[in-house]
Amino acid sequence: ESDTASEISFQLNRHKKTPSIGSHSSDMASVSSVSGSVLSVYSGDFGSVDAQGTVEFALDYDEKNREFQVHVSQCKDLAVVDEKKGRSDPYVKTYLLPDKARMGKRKTSVKKRTVNPIYNEVLRYKIEKMVLLIQKLNLSVWHNDPLGRNSFLGEIEIDLASWDWSNRKLNWYPLKPRSLSAVNGVDHRGVMSLSIKYVPPGSLGKWPKNPPSGEVHIWVKDVKDLLQLRPSGVDSFVKCYVLPDTSKKSYQKTRVIKRDTNPVFNHTIVYDGFHTEDLKDACVELTVWDHEKLTNHFLGGIRLGLGTGLSYGISVDWMDSTQEEVAFWQEMMLAANEWVEGLLPLRSL
Repeated sequence: ESDTASEISFQLNRHKKTPSIGSHSSDMASVSSVSGSVLSVYSGDFGSVDAQGTVEFALDYDEKNREFQVHVSQCKDLAVVDEKKGRSDPYVKTYLLPDKARMGKRKTSVKKRTVNPIYNEVLRYKIEKMVLLIQKLNLSVWHNDPLGRNSFLGEIEIDLASWDWSNRKLNWYPLKPRSLSAVNGVDHRGVMSLSIKYVPPGSLGKWPKNPPSGEVHIWVKDVKDLLQLRPSGVDSFVKCYVLPDTSKKSYQKTRVIKRDTNPVFNHTIVYDGFHTEDLKDACVELTVWDHEKLTNHFLGGIRLGLGTGLSYGISVDWMDSTQEEVAFWQEMMLAANEWVEGLLPLRSL
C-alpha cells in the first residue's frame, strides 16, 4: 500500500445540472489510477425506517467454560423495510461495549421475508466474568441488504454490571431507536488532526481566470487513540469521499500505517470542480479503516458539511455533521485560500 495520486470525476446529484468534480491527492511515493465503489461506505443505514417491535432473548454465563451466552429466540412486529414488496430480511447483531471492535461482534443468521423471525440461536463470547461485568451488551436488529446497505430496525442496551444473573429465562424487550450513547459518540474512537482550505474559482493570481471552478484541499495529518484490534496495534488508513456521489467511480485513500494506534499520515487530497454554492450541499467524508487481506474493518469517521440533512434540495441521511464538524466547515467557507486547522473526534456515523 502506498499513497496515490489519481484523477477522478463524478456527478453531483443536482437538478438539471451535473458538474464534474475531479480529485487528486499529492504524495512523493507514486502516481496511479484508483477506481472503486463509494456506495457502501458503511454497513448501516440508521435513518430509513423507524424502530418498532420486540425481541425475545436470555442471558447466561457458563462459569465452567468461562463463556457469556446470548440466547436469541425471536422477534415480533419488526418494521417493514421494502414497502413495495412488504418484506424485511432481519438478523440480530450483538456487541460488547465500549469495545465495538470485531472481537465483540456476533450475529445470527438472516431470516428472509418476515417481520416475525424465529432464530433460536446462541451467540457466545469467551470472556472472564470480571471483564464482562464492566461492559454493556448492545443487541440490535437489522435488515440484510444484498448490496450491503443494511437498515437499522431497533436495539436494546443492557448494563451487565446490574444484570440479574439468576434470570436465565427468555424475556421480551421492546426495540428502541438508536441509543443516545451511539448518537453522541460516547464510545471513544480516536481523534483526527487535519487542515482544510477552499480555493474559490479564479482566485489564484498567476491564473487570472483559472481555475474555472474552486478546489477543496484536505490535509490529513494524524489520528490518535484508535481502537486497538490486536496486540500488535492496528494497520490503519484513511478513505475520503465527497458526497453526493452516485457514479461509483473512485475514492481517495492514504497509505497504510502498520502496528500503530497513533498513525501519522501527512497526506493531502485535492478535489476540484467546486463552485462556491456547492459547499452548502456537499459533504467531505473521512473514514479510518483497519487494513486486512480479506476485508477492512471500520474504525471511525467524520463528515464535514453544514449538516442540514439536505443536499441540493433532497433529504439525505449522510448530511448529519456534528456541531464541531459544521463549525469547522463554516470556518473554511469564510476563510478563502487559508488553511483551517481542526482536531475532531471520530464517530461511529
